[in-house]
Amino acid sequence: MVEPIVAFVPMRHDSQRVPGKNYRCLGGRPLYRHILDALLEAERFERIVVDTDSPVVMEGVSANYHSHVELISRPEHLVAPTVSMNEILLHDVSITGGNLFFQTHATNPLLRPSTIARAVDEFRTLVGVGSHDSLFSVTRRQVRIWSKSGQPLNHDPSILLQTQDLEPFFEENSCFYLFSSDVLTSGGARIGNSPAMFEIDPLEATDIDEEHDFRMAEALYALAHP
Repeated sequence: MVEPIVAFVPMRHDSQRVPGKNYRCLGGRPLYRHILDALLEAERFERIVVDTDSPVVMEGVSANYHSHVELISRPEHLVAPTVSMNEILLHDVSITGGNLFFQTHATNPLLRPSTIARAVDEFRTLVGVGSHDSLFSVTRRQVRIWSKSGQPLNHDPSILLQTQDLEPFFEENSCFYLFSSDVLTSGGARIGNSPAMFEIDPLEATDIDEEHDFRMAEALYALAHP
């Protein structure tokens, strides 16, 4: 029997840098609907749960997803932007129960259902053989990196290698995390002691933090959906 996985999509009502971004319209739909539709299309989750303090999101989810998406009303002490996502996840896991979890964000509207499905399948395999205890998405970066003080970190300026020949770095892009309840509760974090990295396409990993990110996501979405 395949162990069920619960998908979490936490989202606050307020946003510091892009006002109302989680329910702002992108491609004719509120932003949060893109990730919820992708999770449903991936067909890998027993339950999809939205944790929010937003009445706008709650109303929209209830109206459009009915029994397919559950809602958790975020308590006041977890609403502030300074609250760690790990604290929110610990709260959500204590309510939903279960053992395996997938956490993503509404701010990744270009994340494909096929990528989600591949990541879940790989996580199951890795956990099954005991080689890793968690998995998170990354973006490959092969660029010349310098420290704040002007020191080269991954290259020798006197030997001008092509960037494709540089040792790659991998950026944690915050698109998704897979973990067990044991990893979260014992370590207090969604990334365990032996995590696996799951590389995804940089365009697919587009994340909305600033206003220019939203405009970029709109342009990319329009190109993909002419």
